[in-house]
Amino acid sequence: MAEIQTQTRPSTGIKKNKKLSTRVDLTPMVDLGFLLITFFIFTTALSDPSVISLPLPNEQKTDNPSLTGERKTISIFLEENNQIQYYEGSNKTQIFKTNYSKEGLRKILLLKIRQVKNEFGRNAEPVVLIFPTRGCTYGNLVDVLDEMMINGLKKYMLLDKEV
Repeated sequence: MAEIQTQTRPSTGIKKNKKLSTRVDLTPMVDLGFLLITFFIFTTALSDPSVISLPLPNEQKTDNPSLTGERKTISIFLEENNQIQYYEGSNKTQIFKTNYSKEGLRKILLLKIRQVKNEFGRNAEPVVLIFPTRGCTYGNLVDVLDEMMINGLKKYMLLDKEV
């Protein structure tokens, strides 16, 4: 730390002013500087936001929108209490219920993918229409978008009202 050097001489009766060294040891300050640098590097690495990239349509408007067969579509309604209602195609009379688990939504999506590939060929993909309702939470919507990414589905739409 701070050092003070004193000279010890036998006293001769005349008191002289002692010259004191004012040398300060800065080693702890260097340590503190490295700790601060390490802290800020660590906290900036932790503060990276984790976001889902959401594919957006092109800005260009087309005169001929792409048409999708009814047998390729599945409509999913995100309800309250972590429940999902869905129907396939335009058959609104057969509405089924499920949840967000692996045995729920993921199983339904995998079955739909398999059905579309068997019926329309290897390169065919199902189209998923996602309708968040007032009862669902942001977490529910993120869970559904995660399932789209996990299952490799590229054709899905977020809609606010039924078409």
